[in-house]
Amino acid sequence: MKKKIVSVILAATMVAGMVAGCGSSNSSAPAAAPEPAAETKEEAAPAAEETADAAETAQAAADATTGDLSTKKVGVCIYQFSDNFMTLFRGELENYLVSQGFSKENITIVDGANDQATQTGQIDNFIAAGVDVLIINPVNSSSAETITDKVVAANIPLVYINREPDATEEQRWQDNGWNVTYVGCDARQSGTMQGEMIVDLGEAADLNGDGKIQYVMVEGDPENVDAQYRTEFSIKALTDAGIEVECLTDQVGNWQQDQAQQIVANALGQYGEKIEVVFCNNDAMALGALQAIESACRVVGEDIYLVGVDALSEALEDVIAGTMTGTVFNDHFSQSHSAADAAINFVNGETNDYYIGCDYVKVTSDNAQEILDMVK
Repeated sequence: MKKKIVSVILAATMVAGMVAGCGSSNSSAPAAAPEPAAETKEEAAPAAEETADAAETAQAAADATTGDLSTKKVGVCIYQFSDNFMTLFRGELENYLVSQGFSKENITIVDGANDQATQTGQIDNFIAAGVDVLIINPVNSSSAETITDKVVAANIPLVYINREPDATEEQRWQDNGWNVTYVGCDARQSGTMQGEMIVDLGEAADLNGDGKIQYVMVEGDPENVDAQYRTEFSIKALTDAGIEVECLTDQVGNWQQDQAQQIVANALGQYGEKIEVVFCNNDAMALGALQAIESACRVVGEDIYLVGVDALSEALEDVIAGTMTGTVFNDHFSQSHSAADAAINFVNGETNDYYIGCDYVKVTSDNAQEILDMVK
């Protein structure tokens, strides 16, 4: 299991410990030296001066390590501004960075417009501008190796967010001791939670009583590991519970509401009442699916079930109203704050784990209002 806790090395304290030469732990203040009984005042004076010098050196190291963040430049690359979840994420990220001492004018957030070539140019511009740290939500996770190589070559620390590079790429960071990390949730957990919502319905999930669950799957970007895992693990939760399943259609909606609406409308036209569950990899697509379901005069919770991921405000309101079965809270607060904290560690000369994990939260009618109150 990947580590989920930020590993912080307190560089300033280490310097203090080395200068004092006392062998105490980094978390403890050096013990006061006993007064030398046989020393004259003249002999003791140089020792006192050395102690003062050591204290000044340690303080200077501490000041350098926890320097003024307002002068530091942060470059943030978002794969696409129109993505609902990333809109929440980038807003919270900027606010939190400012609250931690960064100047708003030194935080630059750019829109990759879902085009890797565009984002690559933006990364090149950030490198040329000499930013102190980069936070990147890649358009294509498969481009992570190329991105990492150019950022590391420029000696700029790098925090990946939301779209996780593959395990081989993450291992490369560790093998080379690079200042690179990933901050995000394990999408397998979100998929599992989607499936569990249907499992928890018990026999009621089998609306047509044929002994199996017929479903429609609407996927996000097929290159995105989150889409892959949510697709796989939502169904795995059903089969692990001993439920027989039948996939009626599995199509790519690219995280887009309008595409999902068309996919589900077509599926309803083809399969009609045979469809019992619609799984969507995110809430934007679930909202599109809901439009199609309502246009077909189907009723969520009565003759069809619908689940999404992200816990967007509109989706949460639908869960409360019973027009969505459930969603999964993709905690943008925890993720954006953890990403900012990792960036601060790097800027301060400290290190991070190569993977910093955050948990999803399953959302049903039982807790949807609580989550809505949190995100509004």
